[in-house]
This record gives sequence, structure tokens and C-alpha cells, in this order.
Amino acid sequence: MGRGKLRIYLGAAPGVGKTYAMLSEAHRRAERGTDCVVGYVEHHGRPRTEVLLHGLEQVRRQELTHRGARFTEMDVDAVIARAPAVALVDELAHSNIPGSRNAKRWQDVEELLAAGIDVISTVNIQHLESLGDVVHSITGVRQRETVPDEVVRRADQIELVDMAPQALRRRMAHGNIYQPDKVDAALSNYFRPGNLTALRELALLWLADRVDEYLQQYRGEHNIRSTWQARERIVVGLTGGPEGRTLIRRAARMAAKGAGGEILAVYIARSDGLTSASPKELTVQRTLVEDLGGTFHHVIGDDIPSALLDFARGVNGTQIVLGSSRRRSWQYLFSPGVGATVARDSGPDLDVHIVTHDEVGKGRGLPGSRGARIGRSRTIAAWLAGVAAPVLLTLVLLSVEDGPGLANDVLLFLFLTVLAALLGGLRPALASAAVGSLLLNYYFTPPRHTLDIAEPQNLVALVIFFAVAVAVASVVDLATRRTHQAARLRAESEILSFLAGSVLRGETALDALLERVRETFAMESVALLERAGDVDPWTCTASVGPAPAARPDDADVDMPVGDHMALALSGRVLPAEDRRVLAAFAAQAAVVLDRQRLVGEAEAARALAEGNRIRTALLAAVSHDLRTPLAGIKAAVTSLRSDDVAWSDEDEAELLAGIEEGADRLDHLVGNLLDMSRLQTGTVTPLIRRTGLDEVIPLALAGVPPESVGLDVPETLPMVAVDRGLLERAVANIVENAVKYTPDDTPVVVAASTLGDRVELRVVDRGSGVPDEAKERIFEPFQRVGDAPRGAGVGLGLAVARGFVEAMGGTLSAEDTPGGGMTMVLTLAAAPGPPPGTSGPAPAEAAP
Repeated sequence: MGRGKLRIYLGAAPGVGKTYAMLSEAHRRAERGTDCVVGYVEHHGRPRTEVLLHGLEQVRRQELTHRGARFTEMDVDAVIARAPAVALVDELAHSNIPGSRNAKRWQDVEELLAAGIDVISTVNIQHLESLGDVVHSITGVRQRETVPDEVVRRADQIELVDMAPQALRRRMAHGNIYQPDKVDAALSNYFRPGNLTALRELALLWLADRVDEYLQQYRGEHNIRSTWQARERIVVGLTGGPEGRTLIRRAARMAAKGAGGEILAVYIARSDGLTSASPKELTVQRTLVEDLGGTFHHVIGDDIPSALLDFARGVNGTQIVLGSSRRRSWQYLFSPGVGATVARDSGPDLDVHIVTHDEVGKGRGLPGSRGARIGRSRTIAAWLAGVAAPVLLTLVLLSVEDGPGLANDVLLFLFLTVLAALLGGLRPALASAAVGSLLLNYYFTPPRHTLDIAEPQNLVALVIFFAVAVAVASVVDLATRRTHQAARLRAESEILSFLAGSVLRGETALDALLERVRETFAMESVALLERAGDVDPWTCTASVGPAPAARPDDADVDMPVGDHMALALSGRVLPAEDRRVLAAFAAQAAVVLDRQRLVGEAEAARALAEGNRIRTALLAAVSHDLRTPLAGIKAAVTSLRSDDVAWSDEDEAELLAGIEEGADRLDHLVGNLLDMSRLQTGTVTPLIRRTGLDEVIPLALAGVPPESVGLDVPETLPMVAVDRGLLERAVANIVENAVKYTPDDTPVVVAASTLGDRVELRVVDRGSGVPDEAKERIFEPFQRVGDAPRGAGVGLGLAVARGFVEAMGGTLSAEDTPGGGMTMVLTLAAAPGPPPGTSGPAPAEAAP
């Protein structure tokens, strides 16, 4: 039995009609004779969706009891036993009630697919796990229910259900999505036009990437190498020079002119040692590309034009952006250059843009590499100039009746020797000197056509010619080698300077350093290996690139770092002169690893120090804040028990009231201390259940005078999923803190409202407020801000409140009150189910 197929309706926003589209597809399949059943579909009280459920078989749901309430979930076993051809399963990102077979509904779907059942499901773009932070930054709402992107990407079909923001807001206003009492809040919060437009763009871009994956897969399966211009992909060829920034920005402007344009910057390094680019400059350009939304790629290839074109065709690029050549004019005599070669060989499927920049014609220079080393083409040219050119020159001179004379002949052959030395160094020049000497002796020195020399002056001329040729060749070769050495030393000094700078800056990104090693030495992969002892197995601490070596013996190059650490490089064997720089990289990698571990130990030490600080503060609190009420109680009790004074009834009542007040303060302080201890040790286990705020808040306000608080909690608020005891303690601490700092003639306002699928409780005071820089500090234990009196508590109330709220999955933050004061904002998750005073299912897909 094969695996079933998954089809997903992807919604750009809640309410666009995913469930409606899914049910419509089920009816179409049922009319064609396909066996379709409903595994789980919730119509959420929407009449049009409910009508579409008629005529479709619905598998009985599983009933579960959780914390006193009954819920229904999809019965996976029942659906598998029914064995339909197609099952409809709504809300793929839904979290199942504890006690269910799986924690998430997408895991239920995986079981159905494994059983050979095709599944049609729905999910909104904001529920994709990778987009959680993006959606939160746009809407201000954190997603609690998510589905891994890979689950959705593996779907056999994905269909986008989209709707213009204005049309969706009209649907909302007409009551087609939420209950009327939720419409105004939804339209003014989650369903703002800007939010909907951003979510729509996220859905389109995510689906475009998925479509692109399908296209790449198809092209690979059918071995299609030509470019399909379905989407603009701009490949930027970088040399590592400063002009790369200009090219990247130019490509970004080109991509911005068309929707969905993509930038791919590529640097092609030769495989003969240190790359020709400055590592620092490449880092700057990589950062620039990523900041502009593009990607950076590193490719190894000796033939740069061919490697660039292969890369562009491999990624289905449509345009290539190159900079105007930095070579001098005379250098075009030897080759047309990379830009001209790429433009010539690109064919009709790739557009090549040559961009001018400030570095045009200034020469490539020696950016610190072995790029100045004589290449293959120059070596061939040198041997041709040293061996073939003298033969051609001899033929030319012999064809002239009255030649220029022996002296001029010697100068012409000497010129070819010098040219060979300039092109290829010592060996071609020596060969040129030898060939030239023989040709001069045989054809131009009397007696001709023999190797004999009749006149002494001719012998002197030939000897001087050979000596001068050898001397010039030696000098040119020495100068070339010195140039190579200077370039190499410059490269090494720049790299070592970079490493020294990273040490001084305290950089701790080990992966970035290994990537730098891979790019600098043009390797395929780099791994930092470590072992505990001489006979222990090696473990890979960090690596970059495909298939890193698992042992130093498996690598092409290994650089030991101490006795139990090694840097392993795979890709090619490095020459001996590169190992000095590699050793510096290896030492830096060890330093970075040690620094990372020290940072971890410092964090652990900081946690211990924080614990010591709290214990010290606790001792201070016990020594003062707890002693003060104890002293008051002791004094009152001693007075009451004194036989020397006859206390009146009013005096006794006042002393007893003081005892009661002191006991209450002690109980409150000890309670907060115990609560903070539970929070610090992680032993707070909330018992989450559906609760109405109107049931909890009055109990939390019992400790403050009724006239000091104004309450505004609508009865139509949805239930919240909280621990009643923890919520009561948290609200009590917040309100008591607000009353403490609010003038006596101004009540504290406690108001609640809905925000999507969240309920927001705001405690507004009119006190002196708190500076912005102290708004987070007030939630730390034992903190008093401003001129709080010593008797005002030990500074644990807000810390305990935030700890309890976060334990229940909510948030607590401080804001400025317009007109002065501070507002505490407590946000809680709405519980699934109908709101108070209503019947039927709750509105679905409340804006997350």
C-alpha cells in the first residue's frame, strides 16, 4: 500500500475561505465517485460553510475530558478503520487536547497518509513555523499553534486561497467571519489593511519559493540546462575588489524593478592556493548582499567565465551583472577579458550587463594572493616566444637578401629571450638563449651552415649574447619571484591582521571563521575536530561545507592544534607555504572555541551570582522588612498583656487592628518570598482551565479598598485558559502595587478587552510613572524604583506577577499612561469554546 497524497489549501489570512474551498473540492470529487469523508471540519457557525458539510459523511469524533471540560478531536483510528479514499482534515496547525493520540494535528495527518489515505487540509500562512517572528513583528501577535514548514513543503499540491484586504474586511464587517461583538476589535487590530497586505505578500512569496522548488526539481529530472525566464534571477559576478559593492547595489535596483526578483552574488576562486580576493572585502560584500535580501555563493573554478556561466545556468539565472574590466589597455592584447568572454558565450538565454565603476582601468593590483603566479597560458606563450619565435625570426631574416647584420641579428634574438623571460621566467628564457645561440651560429656566423666559428669577434659576440640572455632571464625571473613573494606576504599579512582584529574585537562565531578558512584556501569543507585523550575517538566540534572529514587522517590537509584538536580541510592538498597561514587560522579557531566555552561558564557563573544576590537581598528583606511588622506585633501584644495600664475598648481595638495589619503584611511578604522561591526553582506548575475574568478579578481586589479601584470587565469577554489561583495572585500584586503609588483621590482603573484570540487586562494608575529605562527593571526581584519607602515591601510583587503570568503562557509589560502614570498590560490566551452567554462553537481561527 502506497503513501497517500496531501493537498493543502494555504490561506493568506483567517477568513479567506480555505475551509469553504476544501469542502467544495470534496463535493466535486464525490460527484466523480470518489469516497470522501470528513475527518475533522469545524464550520465555526458560518452558515455557508455549514451547508457544504451536508451530503458528506462525517467520521464520529473522539471525546476527551481535560481539566473538567469536554472537548472533541479527530479520531485517527476511526478514520483509518473507515479507510476512505480521501479524508478532509481542517486546521493542520491545531494543537490537540492533552490525552490525544498525537500532540499536533499534522501528526495525525501523517498517520493517515502513511495508511494510504489521501488528505485535504488547510493552514494559514501565519501558522508556518519559520514565519512566526515575522508575523509577530507585523501584527504584534505571537503564534501559539505552528506547523513545521517541511510538513507543508512535502505536500503534493498547495493551492493559495487569497482575497484582497478590502474584500476580507467587508466580509468581516458583514459578520461572515466572527461574531458581531468581535468585529470592531478585529478590524481595528489584527485585520488592519496593512497587516492583511503584509500577510498576503508573505503567502505569495512563500508559495513562489515552493513553486520554484518544483521547477528546479523538474528541470533537474529532465536535465534541462537552458534558462527558463519564469522569474528574474540576477547573478552578480564578484572579483573581491571594491567595485563589488557597486555591482551588488546595481543588481538590487534591477531586481526591485520587477516583482519577485532575486539576487545571487557569486565569487569564483581559483584552486591554486590563497584566493585572490581580500577576505575583509568579501565579508563586507557578503553582508551587503544578505542585507539586500540576496544570497552569497562561493565557487571554485580555474576557468572563471565558464564557471560563472555554469553557475548562472545551474540556478536558472536570467541576467548576469559584471563590472567593467580593471585591466590596463595593453592587457587586452593577451585575452579579451572575463566580461567579453561571458557576453560572447552566454547565448540568447542570458542577458549580460557590464556596469562601470570607479576602479575601471586601474589594474587589478595584487590584493594579497598567489594570483600573480604565472598561469598556464603565460607559460605556453613564454615557450612559444623562447623556442618557436627564434625559428620564425630565422626564416624571416634568411628571406631578406641583405640582412641587418650580425650585431642587429643578435639584438633581435636577445629581444625574444627577454620576452620569454618576462612571460615565463627563467626556464623559457634559458631555452630561448640556447636556441638563439645555435641559430645565430649556424645561419648567421661565418662559416654559415656549420657550427664552426671562423672569426674570434663572432665568438665573443655569441658568448656575450648568451651571457646577457642568461643574466637578463635571471634578473627577470628573480623580480617575478620577488613579486610573487611580496604578493603572498601581503596576503598573509592581511589575513593575519584580520585574525588579530577578530581577537581584539572578541568575535566568537566559530562557523564564520571556518567559512573564512574554506574561502581563503578554496576548500570544499573545513572541520574542527577534538578528542578528550590520545586514544579517544575524534568528534566534530564545528564544520562548514559538504561532507566534512570525521578524522584528521580522512582530510586532505590537517593542522594540529595542541595534542587533542585539529583543523581538517577537504578538497585538495595545500602547498607547504600555505600551512603557515593555516596554522594561524587553526590557533584562532581554538581561541574562539575556548572563548565560547568561557562565555558559557561565565553565564553559569552569572546565574550563580544572581542567586547569591537574591539570597543576599532576601537576608536584607528578612532583617528589615519582616522585622518591622514583627516589632509592631510584639509591641502591641506586650501592651495588651501589661497589667500596669488600663486600656479602654477603643485602645484595645486599635492595638488589635495593628496586630492584624502586621500579620497581614507578614503573610503577604512571606507569600511573595515563597512564590519567588517556586519561580526560581521552576516548581510552578499551573493548572490551566477555562475561567472567566469576572470570576477572578473581584477576588483579586479583596485586599484593596473598594473606592480605590474602578472596574470595567465586560460580561461578554471570552473565557481565558489560566490557573485561577496564579491569576488571582498576579492581579492582586499588580493592583496593590498600582494603588500604592496612586494618589488617594484617583482610583486605579482595571479594564479588560479582547484582541484577536487574546484577552487583555489593563491596570491603569495615575502615579508618578516609571522612566523607560526602568520599565523592565521593575519586574526583577527585590527592585524598588524611585523614592519608594522602605516599608512599601521587598520589591517582589511585580516579579512574582510576571513569573505567574508567563507560566500560564501570557505576557506582562509596563506602558506609560497618557497624561501621567503607568499602565500594566496583562495579556492572556482565550480558551477554546463558546463565550459566556452564547451557545454553539466558538469563532474559529481567531486572529492568532
